[in-house]
Amino acid sequence: MHSMAKWLVFLILLYSPFSIAATNAEGQALLELKAGLNQSTDLLGTWDPNLVEPCTSWSHITCSGGHVTAVHLESMGFSGILSPRIGDLAHLNILGLQDNHISGNLPPELGNMTNLQNLNLSNNAFTGDIPSSLGQLSYLQYLVLKNNNLKGEIPSSITKISTLIEVDLSSNDLTGQIPEALFERPEYNFSGNKLNCGSNLQHPCASTLNSNSGGSKSKVGVLIGSIGGTVVVLTCFICLLWKCWWLRYRKEVFVDVSGEDDRKISFGQLKRFSWRELQLATDDFSEKNVLGQGGFGKVYKGVLGDNTKVAIKRLTDYHSPGGEAAFLREVEMISVAVHRNLLRLIGFCIASSERLLVYPYMQNLSVAYRLRELKPGEKGLDWPTRKHVAFGAARGLEYLHEHCNPKIIHRDLKAANILLDEDFEAVVGDFGLAKLVDTKKTHVTTQVRGTMGHIAPEYLSTGKSSEKTDVFGYGVMLLELVTGQRAIDFSRLEEEDDVLLLDHVKKLQREKRLDVIVDRNLKQNYDPKEVEAVIQVALLCTQTSPEDRPKMTEVVRMLEGEGLAERWEEWQQLEVTRWQEYTILPRRFQWTEDSTYNQEAIELSAAR
Repeated sequence: MHSMAKWLVFLILLYSPFSIAATNAEGQALLELKAGLNQSTDLLGTWDPNLVEPCTSWSHITCSGGHVTAVHLESMGFSGILSPRIGDLAHLNILGLQDNHISGNLPPELGNMTNLQNLNLSNNAFTGDIPSSLGQLSYLQYLVLKNNNLKGEIPSSITKISTLIEVDLSSNDLTGQIPEALFERPEYNFSGNKLNCGSNLQHPCASTLNSNSGGSKSKVGVLIGSIGGTVVVLTCFICLLWKCWWLRYRKEVFVDVSGEDDRKISFGQLKRFSWRELQLATDDFSEKNVLGQGGFGKVYKGVLGDNTKVAIKRLTDYHSPGGEAAFLREVEMISVAVHRNLLRLIGFCIASSERLLVYPYMQNLSVAYRLRELKPGEKGLDWPTRKHVAFGAARGLEYLHEHCNPKIIHRDLKAANILLDEDFEAVVGDFGLAKLVDTKKTHVTTQVRGTMGHIAPEYLSTGKSSEKTDVFGYGVMLLELVTGQRAIDFSRLEEEDDVLLLDHVKKLQREKRLDVIVDRNLKQNYDPKEVEAVIQVALLCTQTSPEDRPKMTEVVRMLEGEGLAERWEEWQQLEVTRWQEYTILPRRFQWTEDSTYNQEAIELSAAR
């Protein structure tokens, strides 16, 4: 049993899809490859620079164990050049770029892909020499460079590749002597060059696979290669099935560790911290290190033993069903969702009396802090940064809704949950209220959770949430970005304005009072057309009917200017009779002068 547990742990670690640092480097390499390939249409539109993990949804690639193992870009009409960054794909087995119009030299960095088994660059316009670095590809079985404009001699280093089954360098402009060892390969073709081969030599320029002469040996080699390829394919298929099962049904795995009973193996690359480590990191959870407080506990700033700054979320009420569920949900949510605009979970701690989550420390805290809680001398958010935050948060949500399977609903979108890293890049955080949704379901029914003023009306009245619930919260967050104000603010009553920010902005928008809507801290340093566009997107996102709201993919496009004008015109025609529909809070709740409600957002965490 002990041996079986070890094998199980080995398989989980081997085929775990979470290797953030490595896959990020691979994603950057693929983006450089894309940049070098000129294309008339966006054939690689799914290669999103905002995705840290290309294995999640990028087309024309194959992955295994969380790494890119194959790139298939055959017959796609690409021109341009082959980026040297291709060499960063260290786990690549197959590179297929045949039947395009790619030119330029073959980068020597091809030799860095030491796991490569199949290299096919035929029928392109490559020039220059064949890099001698290809001799480093010790697992290469198929080298096909035919029908290019390659010059120079065949590098002798290629003869060191003992695994080669096929070498096809035909129809180039190669010169010199063919290395003798290459004639020993089962299949070869050097014809159509200026090489020293012909009828007066003991070897023909091409192998005769279809004749009796030497055919048996070649067929045997091809058969062996085919069997080997089949084994590789079957192995990859089995690994893929395991990976899919693990992602969908994985549970905590227990193994026997000397001195520790029932120790749990963490998800993916998450680190398991001891309680003592986090106690020391936070100076015994000192109040001076408190960054914020939410429904399930406080968040502390901490410094680990290696001087890494972290944010530690302490779930002190985990004994309650809500607290325990939040912990397990948040661990699973963030371990499967990897995107530059989503908060990455570093690790966790399971102590006898509490649960703790460890995140990267966000140097610039949250959007809400930068809008409304700045200390003297601290930098606020200018308009270009606010616009960038809007894009980043939209892309993070788009990933949760469209690229995660099952999809993920955040359910508490607000400026306080949009964090900012050292470059003021938006990072969607706090998945404590997120909910996994099966792709066959359109919504989930649950306790109403979230923050008043950000909650979609259908969720508040029925308890049913969907991705359109997040779209509503995102729209309110956009209004926070533009105005700098809270979603609910009772001080507006003093001026006989609406308590709800959404109603307040709608009223001012109808009156064409853009200057009153925009945050005074911007001091009129903004583009009125851009601000107006963001307000329009926000109002489209916050329509009363969830069916009328756009998807996050559409939101991203509208922020880029695509389709906004048409959708806004249609909205204006329908909104004439809807100006006063969203009045749920004033009718449904009796407010008091209690300071809890005066300025702070009201969080719901109980049954409706």
